[in-house]
This record gives sequence, C-alpha cells and structure tokens, in this order.
Amino acid sequence: MGRGDKKSTKGKRTKGSYGNTRNRKKIKARLKRTASKSSAKAKGDEKPKARKAAKKKEE
Repeated sequence: MGRGDKKSTKGKRTKGSYGNTRNRKKIKARLKRTASKSSAKAKGDEKPKARKAAKKKEE
C-alpha cells in the first residue's frame, strides 16, 4: 500500500483520482466543518467557560 497503489488513499492522492477510498463529498464536508470552526474562533463569539470552584476539605 503505497503511492502507486490505486486502491489506497495515498495512491489516489498521487494519481489525482477519486473513489470510495477518497470520496469528494466527504472531503468537502470535512473542509467545510473545519472552516466553520476556525471562523467561529476568529470572531470570538464564544464566551470563556467558567470553571467550577474546588470544594475545600473540612477538618
């Protein structure tokens, strides 16, 4: 399984082809998800999560 193998993902990347191993729809969906996550972080819309206070032990 290497660059010359037509059935592996690495071989598909080398040849520049698509198929079951390297599906275009899945690749586009993954890129879209990562782009939306990075844009949300860049905007700073999310509030920082509050940390719970540690309970002190009673002696």
